[in-house]
Amino acid sequence: MSSLPAAPATEVLPPATGAWREGDPPGRRRWHQWSRPLELEGGGVLPGVRLAFETWGRLAPERANAVLVLHALTGDSHVAGTAGPGHPTAGWWDALVGPGRALDTDRWFVVAPNVLGGCQGSTGPASAGPGGRPWGGSFPRLTQRDQVRAEAGLADALGIGRWALVIGGSMGGMRALEWAVGEPRRVAALLLLACPAAASADQIAWATAQVHAIRADPHWRGGDYHDAGPGRGPHAGLGVARRIAHITYRSAGELQARFGHRAQEGEQPRLGGRYGVESYLDHQAAKLVRRFDAASYVALAEAMNTHDIGRGRGGTRAALGRVEARTVVAGVDSDRLYPLAQQAELADGIASADGVRIIRSPYGHDGFLLETDQVAALVRELLDGQSG
Repeated sequence: MSSLPAAPATEVLPPATGAWREGDPPGRRRWHQWSRPLELEGGGVLPGVRLAFETWGRLAPERANAVLVLHALTGDSHVAGTAGPGHPTAGWWDALVGPGRALDTDRWFVVAPNVLGGCQGSTGPASAGPGGRPWGGSFPRLTQRDQVRAEAGLADALGIGRWALVIGGSMGGMRALEWAVGEPRRVAALLLLACPAAASADQIAWATAQVHAIRADPHWRGGDYHDAGPGRGPHAGLGVARRIAHITYRSAGELQARFGHRAQEGEQPRLGGRYGVESYLDHQAAKLVRRFDAASYVALAEAMNTHDIGRGRGGTRAALGRVEARTVVAGVDSDRLYPLAQQAELADGIASADGVRIIRSPYGHDGFLLETDQVAALVRELLDGQSG
């Protein structure tokens, strides 16, 4: 297994896990603790379920102004705000949330949970299991439906019977769709961004390669590495997984325009140095291993692979027919991971969807995160006319 590029002697080694751990600063997080075990779709139960979440704005007395924002694979609850104690990165959709923005917090009560199985405060492989030690490799397999069931428990605890809007992209879009199909009366409006009705063979293949990269790391130890010292966790495998994933998140055209065949400044590939695009991927990997957990990455990637909205519901068409929410489906024109044909299938099957809205972007799949002006227009379209 290859490792991250050799670091200067003064650089601190990566931690065994980049997960939020008990004793770390809470930041803006709040927590909801389930009062009973969570029954899992695949059988068995998950005891002691806890979800970390953040909120912005105030819940109206009639509780009709709540918006649920669901993050993608390596996201978390910190949708808006600055980096700081407890939050290693700034809000990933900061431009959408706040006074006067599309999710106007003077009007809307915005809720963002860290997904079940995640690593930023919610129950997952890095959190304490029944014996007090990290779950590690014994953490049970999850599906998107398990994750939505946990989020429904959070909504109940907050007294939210119906969301004014549920919004998500990529993995978050899968969960948003599960909300609208599994809990149709609890979703008034729905925004699906760059997501499918079911994971395709291509998407499963890419995710499986990433999972194998992590499990091939000699420091994986069957997932039981969380108490190891710095540099003793599977950061090399997680870094390789991130490199693979990031290639699929960006478009070939963008990578060519930015890097082409050029060498990294000061390096000579013919003599063992790197090309510019290699340096870029190394940088993405090095960032992730300091803020994420390898076992959580595996758990979430495998949950994404289970995504199939029609499973046990009579197939995709029948499942999409259950959606009652006003729906906008949008895809990114340069997305090679979740291509527009998958969003067309969603729009064709959801009665209230008016075709596929196209997000124009050179960035590929990541366009749903980066093209915030275009996403904001879609949010406003769905929220206009609703009381908040």
